[in-house]
Amino acid sequence: MIPFAEVEAPKIDYQGLAPLFALIGGACVVLLAGLLRGRSVQRVLVPALTLIALGATIGLTVWNWEPGVREPIIEGALAIDTLALGFAMICYVAGVAAVLLSLRSDIVREAGAGEYFALLLGSLAGMTVLAGAENLVTLFVGFELLSIPLYVMCAAAVRRERSLEAGLKYLIVGSVSSATLLYGLALIYGATGSTDFGAIASALDGAVSLGDPLLLTGIALTMVGLAFKVSAAPFHQWTPDVYQGAPTPVTAFMAVATKAAAFAVILRLFVEALGVTQSDWGPALAVIAVTTIVVGNVGAIVQSSLKRMLAWSAVAQAGYLIVGVVVGTRLGLQATAFYMAVYGLMNIAAFAVIVARERVSEHGDDIRSLEGLGRASPALAWPMTIAMLALAGFPATAGFIGKFYLIDAAVAGDYAWLGIAIVVGSMLSLVYYLRVLAVMWMGDYEVEVASIPPRRLKAVGGWSPEADARAQPEVAGVAIVAAAATIFFGIVPSPLFDLANDVGSALAGFL
Repeated sequence: MIPFAEVEAPKIDYQGLAPLFALIGGACVVLLAGLLRGRSVQRVLVPALTLIALGATIGLTVWNWEPGVREPIIEGALAIDTLALGFAMICYVAGVAAVLLSLRSDIVREAGAGEYFALLLGSLAGMTVLAGAENLVTLFVGFELLSIPLYVMCAAAVRRERSLEAGLKYLIVGSVSSATLLYGLALIYGATGSTDFGAIASALDGAVSLGDPLLLTGIALTMVGLAFKVSAAPFHQWTPDVYQGAPTPVTAFMAVATKAAAFAVILRLFVEALGVTQSDWGPALAVIAVTTIVVGNVGAIVQSSLKRMLAWSAVAQAGYLIVGVVVGTRLGLQATAFYMAVYGLMNIAAFAVIVARERVSEHGDDIRSLEGLGRASPALAWPMTIAMLALAGFPATAGFIGKFYLIDAAVAGDYAWLGIAIVVGSMLSLVYYLRVLAVMWMGDYEVEVASIPPRRLKAVGGWSPEADARAQPEVAGVAIVAAAATIFFGIVPSPLFDLANDVGSALAGFL
């Protein structure tokens, strides 16, 4: 028996864990604050506490930012390197946008402000764990902690059948993907005898045969489980229904944050732990990338619902991002990180405009809600225009720089045909992105007074087309800031390039 005096206490890196502590502590405070009565508490105090928690988390993430390889913490289970911090930062920014887009939403009242925002922070905690996972067990814990709050948030609009349906569909599909992922991780552990990414890489570099059926089956099942989460074809079927049915602020959050966290762990797992087997999983992942690009762009062409269109667009964008993973190089990692950041900005701008329009238009999220928006409300029309052009990859936008970066990585990694696939996919996407612009700037304008609640008419002193932006300044502000950042990084991309380079320096094999 070891004497008590000789037992060494575990070392806790409080600085490294600080962002996670801020999220979990913030979730607890927000949940307790939500128990207080009063409209001002629910509408002002609880969202303000959520934003404070997110602000503290972002500040602590910057405090931890240190380019280069860093030792994992918690016995090697959690990384705090720039790869984890960079992708987590994208999630936090998406969280801030989701809070602002939710301020005037009925879902906060229906679900309860404390519960709703606590779930948001809980999901972000799961994303933080997932982005920094250095262990198969940590990966699965983060995966579930991310997903379970989102199942509830998708069904937060309890009086809407579509919202409940979206929550149920996401729960069922998410459960299947979780089971598939867990089985795959178990097989990888069985083949390599370890759950740590570093030990798995060492085993594959020596004792374990790269042609081991147990290993290859585990990699395939893990790939399928993660493909569900990033909406990669043919595992994307849930995406349009869930995106359309979920409350739009939740959809915007899912579209950006979930993808960022999932791609962070995909890069870490496949490049760091399974990089030796790249010749086995690379071609398979390349086929998934091309299929995803084609299916996503073709599926978006026939959509009249803006949320369904952006859901199919998200499928195609996942295909572009997978290209950076396929090449398995530092350049590919940097290109994926860069494009993930600009993808977040483009989508936040687009969804913010949808939030503003569906609240005042009888057409909801249908494309007809944007008719004549260019003349009626330029403050909303321009952000949507910039978002569509950037998603299509037009020059002078960050979307163009991001796609060019991915094409460069594909060509340098001997996957030039994937670069061609990105170009073809971008050309296909013009069909539905430009249609949105045509409706906004050339469509007939219809005044939709009947759909405006009386309280809103009173609040803005009589509704006018420009009232979309004036009556919802936080929503218009999110759209304008995200669109402006999209243009800024399209013209001056060097700051984002520097951050992407820092992210690429996180893995030892790329130094």
